[in-house]
Amino acid sequence: MESLLYSIVMLISRIHTYFLTLNDQSQNSLGDKELHFVIIGIFGIALILVLHPIFLWLSKTGHTMVISFFYVMTVILVLTFAIEIGQGFYGTGIMELDDVVYGVGGFLVFFFIFLVIRGIIHLILHLTGDKDKKKTSGSDYF
Repeated sequence: MESLLYSIVMLISRIHTYFLTLNDQSQNSLGDKELHFVIIGIFGIALILVLHPIFLWLSKTGHTMVISFFYVMTVILVLTFAIEIGQGFYGTGIMELDDVVYGVGGFLVFFFIFLVIRGIIHLILHLTGDKDKKKTSGSDYF
């Protein structure tokens, strides 16, 4: 996982350098803030155009857990990187990529355990065939 995160960081760095070079060659080059405004704005809209139809389809087909996973995974990644950056900035700890890897790994392991428990609950409800019990037991939550 560490090599994956490192590869993503390197890819982002290359893309950043590409846009800086492209901007520097332009007659009407943008400042740092304007460049971030335009690039991140366009990237965000591109993500919406790609992800919204996928999430809409997932919700219509009853796969809302996948949407929840993507959202929580995003929050976990942002949070773990923010903690590490904060540790480096404020000197409250050692800023290490391994901490991010272990934090994300912990979430993935606990999510897998959650999925196993959820699967067992759904299997029991399916085998008992009690549809009313399924609706009242809160299994829609799972």
